[in-house]
Formats: sequence, structure tokens, C-alpha cells
Amino acid sequence: MGLSEITRRVAEAEARAGRPAGDVALIAVSKVQPAERVEAVLRAGHRLFGENYVQEAEAKWPAWRAEYSGVAVHMIGPLQTNKAKLAVELFEAIHTLDRPSLAQKLARLAQARGRSPDLFIQVNTGAEPQKAGVLSADLDAFVAEARGMDLPVVGLMCIPPEGIDPAPHFSMLAEMAARNGLTGLSMGMSADFETAIAHGATHVRVGSAIFGARDYGHR
Repeated sequence: MGLSEITRRVAEAEARAGRPAGDVALIAVSKVQPAERVEAVLRAGHRLFGENYVQEAEAKWPAWRAEYSGVAVHMIGPLQTNKAKLAVELFEAIHTLDRPSLAQKLARLAQARGRSPDLFIQVNTGAEPQKAGVLSADLDAFVAEARGMDLPVVGLMCIPPEGIDPAPHFSMLAEMAARNGLTGLSMGMSADFETAIAHGATHVRVGSAIFGARDYGHR
């Protein structure tokens, strides 16, 4: 499908939702993609990317940042507490703050560094036992706890359960964000980003539709 097609569809979804052009940030999810595919997207002018693995990001993004100006990379995969120190150096934003122990670690690092990446709290809107994220019932208290640590929480993130209509989950996330005075909504992936935009997404995470199917042998 490619970057130009996805960019066009994002713009059309913004227009249908009555939102200004450029209101939605397109995160090109480059995890385990061959270098030549990522470089093609960089050469096309795209500058916002998403990675799932700290060590993979560390191995490939410093050189691309040196070559291409204005690159931003967001952490969109589960973050182990012992990888947090490296993550805060590598990423402009972390979308997967999901537990008090990680919040405490990020707060200590922020105090030591004098700054922190923007943070999105991951919400397990489907209450799926195998999936990371704060349960909906616990979200308000966790937002307050994170703010009490002076963490820069800018929004919420969710991954709706597979095989069902994602719209109610996107609506739920938008309501929770509004209730807590948060403006960022990281929701929507290759199969459902247009629905997410209709429900207020500010960041959509699109990988295979831009780069092609992943070959995990490259990881």
C-alpha cells in the first residue's frame, strides 16, 4: 500500500471527521523492518516512527538521526523496567506506561535528567488477561499517581481486542482522556486507523500497511 496511500487515507479520515488537516500524527511502525524499507520512508520525507524493542531502536536509529534531520521515534511496545534508562535516552515519547513500578522508575530518571519523554498511559480497555495496560477502573487513580510524580502524562493508548468492533474501545479511551484532562489519544493501527481518527485519535500507529509484511527473521 505504501506511505503515500496511508497519508492520503489519514487526510481523508481527518476531513470526514471535520478535523483540520495534519491534526493526526502518523507513526510509521518500523519494528523488525529491513533497513532499506525504513530508509525509503525516510527519503520520502516522513519523520515520525514507532519501535517496539529498545535494543533494536538503539542499534539502528542513532545513525539515521545523524543522517536525517527532525526524526522522532516513539516507544510503542511493552517497556521492561530495566530498559527504562536506555528508553528515556532513545525516545521522544513512550506510549506504554502501564504500572506503578515503571512510573516510579521513569520519575527517578526524569528527576536525574531534568527532563522526560512524553508519556501515554496504556489502558487495557478489553480487560484481557494476556495484555498489558491499566484496567479502566484503575485509570483515574493511576493518572493522579503519575501526575503526583511530576511525570509528563500527555495522553492514553489502547490496543482493542482482536476480531471485534474497535469503535467502542476508542470511544471509551476518548472519554477517559477527556475526564482526566488529557488531549493525546494513541489508538488505531493498520486495520482500523480511520475508525480511530473518527473517534478522536491524535496518533495512529501504522506499520505493515506502510512498509509491507514483517519478516521476523530480520529481528
